[in-house]
Amino acid sequence: MNEPQLAILPDPPPPPTPIGLIAGGGQLPVMIAQSLRSSGHAVHTLGLAKQTEPELIELSTTFVEVPILRIGGWGKRLRRRGVKHAIMVGHVDKARFMHDRWRYLRNIPDYRTLRAWFKHLRHDRRSHAILRTIAEELDRQGVSLMDSTSPIPNQLAEPGVMTRTQPSKDQMADVEFVWPMLTDLLRLDIGQTIAVRDRDVLAVEAVEGTDRMITRVGQICRATGWTMCKGSRAGHDRRSDVPTVGCDTLRKLHENGGRCLAIAAGDVIMIDRCAMIELADKLRIAIVGVTPSRSGLLPTSEAEAKGSMQDSASEEFASSERGLQSGGAGFVSGRAGDRSTITPNL
Repeated sequence: MNEPQLAILPDPPPPPTPIGLIAGGGQLPVMIAQSLRSSGHAVHTLGLAKQTEPELIELSTTFVEVPILRIGGWGKRLRRRGVKHAIMVGHVDKARFMHDRWRYLRNIPDYRTLRAWFKHLRHDRRSHAILRTIAEELDRQGVSLMDSTSPIPNQLAEPGVMTRTQPSKDQMADVEFVWPMLTDLLRLDIGQTIAVRDRDVLAVEAVEGTDRMITRVGQICRATGWTMCKGSRAGHDRRSDVPTVGCDTLRKLHENGGRCLAIAAGDVIMIDRCAMIELADKLRIAIVGVTPSRSGLLPTSEAEAKGSMQDSASEEFASSERGLQSGGAGFVSGRAGDRSTITPNL
């Protein structure tokens, strides 16, 4: 399996340079447009058909709706506006896309899209492969995709606990336990999110997306207090598909029993971060920014590490004792790095 290569992204041009915005659905394109306009840029938006928010039209210097499968026309439209740099953000709602009665007429692929499909995407349809193909097609037409986070650096997750609500010791231990697994998941480009409780993985995000994964966890885990971890692959291409959370994520999390959100610091976008933190405290959900190289919750000194190991060993022994006293077959897992207590169902 070929690993995605780290892209060398162009530096953001100074205002009043016109910037193109290739926009899908959600509030992220709206935030990007607001930031670019406030910085003095002209914003020329290509809204993917039937996907964009209505307010994006007023925020754009020019706005035109474009078919999703006609990539060849995107670069031409932007170049006519004098655009050499563009940002691509937002999600594509497959329900709107697939159940439009005119979908076949609106989305007839052009030559460039068909060529890209047969040359690249029929063999690999993962997110980074699609992005790389789109970026290469736009670059051939003289339009370079920029780092999609560059207009909103103040909306990225910060290291440490960002809420007044503090994570519990168990939640912090869950993050420490599962983060290496999340790193492997991200490297394989399977998903960006894992749900965990009591050092046990409850669910892994795949093509269904974060919201449906949260709902799935709520159906299989009746106990509250579980943790959701979301990150970004090392060397992640920031031209698109940057992991994103928002207030809707928190509401869905609370509704399904989640009480801690751990996200990669500097790599995950928090849509309206101030509003998110305020809502999280209201819902009693802790938000923790985890550094990319390590969990950020591990002990930082040898003495702390030794103390943590002793505390963990004591907890495991006590848990095993409780299991034996209750007639169960409690034992400590022998897997390397796994300090959880496992009690089989008998």
